[in-house]
Amino acid sequence: MSNLTNGNYEKLVEQITDLVLAKIDGGDAYCPSFCRADVERIVDAGASRIGIVLGETATAHDWASLIDHTLLKPEATESDIKKLCNEAIQFGFASVCVNPSWVKKAAEFLRGSTVPVCTVIGFPLGATLSDVKAYEARRAIFNGAREVDMVINIGALKSGDDCTVEDDIRAVAEAAHENGVLLKVIIETALLTDDEKVRACLASKNAGADFVKTSTGFAKGGATADDVSLMRRTVGASLGVKASGGVKGIEDARAMFEAGATRIGASVGVKIAQEASGVKSNIVAGSY
Repeated sequence: MSNLTNGNYEKLVEQITDLVLAKIDGGDAYCPSFCRADVERIVDAGASRIGIVLGETATAHDWASLIDHTLLKPEATESDIKKLCNEAIQFGFASVCVNPSWVKKAAEFLRGSTVPVCTVIGFPLGATLSDVKAYEARRAIFNGAREVDMVINIGALKSGDDCTVEDDIRAVAEAAHENGVLLKVIIETALLTDDEKVRACLASKNAGADFVKTSTGFAKGGATADDVSLMRRTVGASLGVKASGGVKGIEDARAMFEAGATRIGASVGVKIAQEASGVKSNIVAGSY
């Protein structure tokens, strides 16, 4: 379950159930087997953060609660991480996402808040051995990470070795889930064909991931609405979809959510929140 209280969780499930059933009753969708259990899986996969953004009345806080506030630059300093964490507390971001070496410090900065620490595994190439990725995940969790974003073995996928890809993901999924931690799987869409994107999503689903994620932000391209839509169609409602890389403002974020994303990874979370509230921002999007 996400960081919702039991009462809020129940209320959210009921709200989303009512919204989906209303849409079905209105003839806009065909869903012969939709039930409360489906909604609970959607909520646990991240819909707690997208369900509130249903119209033009969404607030800056609503948008912020969908964003993993991210800083993965290698030159990031302790003061940069502290600033990131303070912003996350101020705006109410879904998490802060930092490199593994900063997890412990970020957890200290966030102590007493409801903002969790997210980190990256096998980042950014995905070419680390599976047991090393699993150890890296466990070590990061020991230091305070509550969400982990791992990069798949891209070379294995492109070689047609889907079993290796799935086993690689499963190793990290087991490390995460034995500690109650969410796993997001970065498939690096910019390097894949559409067929490879589908296979990567299916491997993630089969291996027990909680989310599929578009990009590291370090490849030749980032998230696109088309990729998010393809990923959503492939994984269905049982997994979250995280759009990351190249999200420069609220219009990009809105396009990703309309395509099916339930989380955004961005280094410009403050800018997005400020744009949502109508406040101008001088923040420039950068690599993360």
